[in-house]
Amino acid sequence: MQTIYIGYDAREAVAYDVARASILSRLSRDILVQPLILADLKAGDSFYWRPTSRVDGKLWDDISGAPMSTEFAISRFLVPHISSYRGWAVFMDCDMLVRTDMTKLFDQADDRYAVMCVKHHYEPPGDIKMDGQTQMRYARKNWSSMMLFNCAHPSNKALHPQYVNAVPGRDLHRFAWLPDDQIGDLDQAWNWLVGHSDPEINPDIVHFTEGGPWFEGYENVAYADEWRIEETKLKDDWK
Repeated sequence: MQTIYIGYDAREAVAYDVARASILSRLSRDILVQPLILADLKAGDSFYWRPTSRVDGKLWDDISGAPMSTEFAISRFLVPHISSYRGWAVFMDCDMLVRTDMTKLFDQADDRYAVMCVKHHYEPPGDIKMDGQTQMRYARKNWSSMMLFNCAHPSNKALHPQYVNAVPGRDLHRFAWLPDDQIGDLDQAWNWLVGHSDPEINPDIVHFTEGGPWFEGYENVAYADEWRIEETKLKDDWK
């Protein structure tokens, strides 16, 4: 079983649509691609009950005592549970543009690891990103923005709802439930950070981590033209 979950936030609905379309147009075999929607996780089986507030109009995680820049800041870690602890699944932020066949990523799945990701050494330059959100700093920042989960790995059984809903976000984002030797390393091309990653790398996934071309002031960042081409194709398909 293979699934790709894309974090969904209504503020970036167009980013989700383009990310999903950029994946589907390049897949060489059937892989389920679907949104990770916080409201759905709160309903039904209620996988998510983490307390949040609004502080100065922004979403605030009460347990972490910190702002949440997106609705899927924490819910991403429920992917193994949602997948019934079976198969492999990708979680990725919605502010991404996929430029290759994602089956190539699943082909790198290595059962030795519980999670595989790009191990960035990322120090954001400012205090604000995208639409006025606070730029948080924490260990292993952006590692969790694109993860290939080995959902069946025994260590990922720790990511049950009771745990994910109780621990500080910084512990989740630094993979505190895993020993280091269970975190596999992916090539930088699989989560290429605009404005940070080596410009000589040809990205498989472009990550507009500080703000994408759908936000005012970020219209001319690297790969913005490619993103707009994907958006135009998507709009044409909808006509």
